[in-house]
Amino acid sequence: MKLRGNSPVAGARVAHQVEGPRDGPALLLLQGQANSHAWWQHVRPLLTERFLTVTFDYRGTGGTARLQAATGSEDETRWSTKLFADDAAAVLSALGIGSAFVYGTSMGGRIAQELAIARPELVRALVLACTTPGGPVATERDREVRLALSSPDRAARLRTTADLFYTPDWIAAHGGYDAVPTYLFGDPTMTRRDANRHLRVSARHDAADRLQQIDAPTLILHGAEDRFAPVANAMVLHERIRGSRLHVHATGRHGFFDEFAVETTDLVTKFLVPPQT
Repeated sequence: MKLRGNSPVAGARVAHQVEGPRDGPALLLLQGQANSHAWWQHVRPLLTERFLTVTFDYRGTGGTARLQAATGSEDETRWSTKLFADDAAAVLSALGIGSAFVYGTSMGGRIAQELAIARPELVRALVLACTTPGGPVATERDREVRLALSSPDRAARLRTTADLFYTPDWIAAHGGYDAVPTYLFGDPTMTRRDANRHLRVSARHDAADRLQQIDAPTLILHGAEDRFAPVANAMVLHERIRGSRLHVHATGRHGFFDEFAVETTDLVTKFLVPPQT
């Protein structure tokens, strides 16, 4: 089953997408900063045989941005991970889904934290990948990375981003920097203003002192070689979320869940729906 639609939320209408068996357990997928549901295009097909997958385009991205543009008005709501978690809850409600598994990556993991804290009844189990708790306990990317990402040379920025997300072997296997797939590197249709608003959404997130409120069974995944969101953040999440499990991919970078999709998705599936013994 494939469905597309939109849901009313505070200050906007949010485009959502549903794929998978109608009678399968619901799995909400939350992508990274400044990205639409296209973030999941490689991983999602590995999940739709088992799960009814639900995505939505964040404010400023994809179909949600197009819906807003069609109204001829600006969404002046103050965007935050808490607001985006409210949007996620509204989408689930509009679809008649009372609870779901939640798999959040990067900024999506920060949104997932807010959803699990504020609306625990909606979250059956939680997977947090390549993400951070925010606030003073978070480990930020180093100065070298920040400078490289702000280079005025577009080609240099692309090379930097590719190296942050993927291993050299993956880049070479896909034809090098000039041919590397870019679906994790941001929604190309976003306005500069909305991309900057997303940057602030991520930067302002701080759930560190509230992580102990998460009751959902939680799996934390990270790449050992992630310089975009260093692996130390996974350790903090693991220490502060009671009973959580931690798996670190030995060679993974920020996009490890996509590069090593089969392996990582198998871990996620077995955690959410343990095999019958």
